[in-house]
Amino acid sequence: MSLYSSNDVEWTCSLTPGAHPPAQWRRSSIICTIGPKTNNSEMMNKLRKAGMNVVRMNFSHGEYSYHQSVIDNARAAEKEQAGRPLAIALDTKGPEIRTGQTEGDADLPIAAGTKIRITCDDQYKQKCSTETMYVDYKNICKVIEAGRVIYVDDGVLSFLVDKVVDGQNLECTCLNNGKISSRKGVNLPGTDVDLPALSEKDKADLQFGVKNNVDMVFASFIRRADDIREIRKCLGEAGREIRIIAKIENRQGVNNFDEILKETDGVMVARGDLGIEIPAPEVVLCQKMMIAKCNLAGKPVICATQMLESMTYNPRPTRAEVSDVANAILDGADCVMLSGETAKGSYPVEAVRMMHETTIMAETAIRPRLSEDIRLLTSRPTGTTETVCCSAVAAAYEQSAKAIVVLSTSGDTARFVAKYKPAVPIIMVTRNATTARNGHLHRGVWPFLYTKQKPQTGEEWQEGVDERLKFGFDSARELGILKTGDVVVAIQGWRGGLGNSNTMRILQVSD
Repeated sequence: MSLYSSNDVEWTCSLTPGAHPPAQWRRSSIICTIGPKTNNSEMMNKLRKAGMNVVRMNFSHGEYSYHQSVIDNARAAEKEQAGRPLAIALDTKGPEIRTGQTEGDADLPIAAGTKIRITCDDQYKQKCSTETMYVDYKNICKVIEAGRVIYVDDGVLSFLVDKVVDGQNLECTCLNNGKISSRKGVNLPGTDVDLPALSEKDKADLQFGVKNNVDMVFASFIRRADDIREIRKCLGEAGREIRIIAKIENRQGVNNFDEILKETDGVMVARGDLGIEIPAPEVVLCQKMMIAKCNLAGKPVICATQMLESMTYNPRPTRAEVSDVANAILDGADCVMLSGETAKGSYPVEAVRMMHETTIMAETAIRPRLSEDIRLLTSRPTGTTETVCCSAVAAAYEQSAKAIVVLSTSGDTARFVAKYKPAVPIIMVTRNATTARNGHLHRGVWPFLYTKQKPQTGEEWQEGVDERLKFGFDSARELGILKTGDVVVAIQGWRGGLGNSNTMRILQVSD
């Protein structure tokens, strides 16, 4: 069947559900949140064997000593077990609103219909009751209006705002039975909040990440492009190689998505808070819209939250969860993420294995015209590197090549190739360890770290290019991706350094 002439219905009818691709052919990456049950090198290597590519640290919980142990164990796991690089992600707590404390941290039952005052008056900070509940957002009375709903504890409790009394107090009605508890998260759907992009804790956490050379930051509750700029400024020169992934978790982030996408290195569709901030059925369209725009921009996109939630305590997922993971891949997500399933779950390895098996099967159903659709919709003129990468994807199809081998310093060349969704693996060879680890953000990229020193002269440089290409061939051959005699498309620069990738070659894998 022709790659570009077949329509989507014809392609879908041709799918063969019983055909299982080899395990090493999975193109999407799996991100795993590390918790007490998985925070050791032995378990991390079990997760790697099952399919983990990126370790996630959730900075909403835990002390620095704990997070340091996660980093140390991840790096030890990488040394103990050969394989592709293991990336480390720092997920910030982000700006958030929380309730105060009840006396004695008691859980206080409250009935639907109960009238309650919600206040930001500090005298009630540790005196929450069924009559008065404190929230730590000082401007709540300035931004909210009567008729809005306030959600507490991920929507377990909801309150209708009847009246804005003054600058500190709201008269509200409880909408459902529940319990008022200490330090619960608060969501204000439909209300534009003016919290700072970074709290003092976030700034300290980012500096901890810079000191420990984390590879990427998952930035929580991003609402505008300026939030990304502020994070980049906080990371500074020492953290210039750290990728910033904007987590879209509220209406403001959705409304300002285009300006955020221009500034960020990537996006996470964080469906947990997003599903509270906006009606849950809208999340489906938001997910598809944001993933498509990221694909067109050539920026990585992650789909997260409750993907295999039932596997936290059960050995098998629901069919709906499996379909959710598969549909995220079919939408175009580069990565999918596990949270509680691997952080605190009883079946972390099984959850990763199920994620792996689901994504690799879903990838076989990706419509082949996607590459051409992206090419047609891309604004022109494109830069030289992107032009060569687009041509390499077309050449791989025309030549029936088995892979595209990319020599890259910054990772941009691999990113541009991945943008055009080739049907073959992208073998990225780089001397930059951070670039290698960040390669996992892009679907279809197999990153390999080349450790030999750079050549010193021009004559040695081309010889070094050939050595790196051979290293890429050999690495792919060890994984079973290539074999002797296969045709490959190679992309290289005409000289060393950033931004010089402008040469495409058709080569054959030799012994």
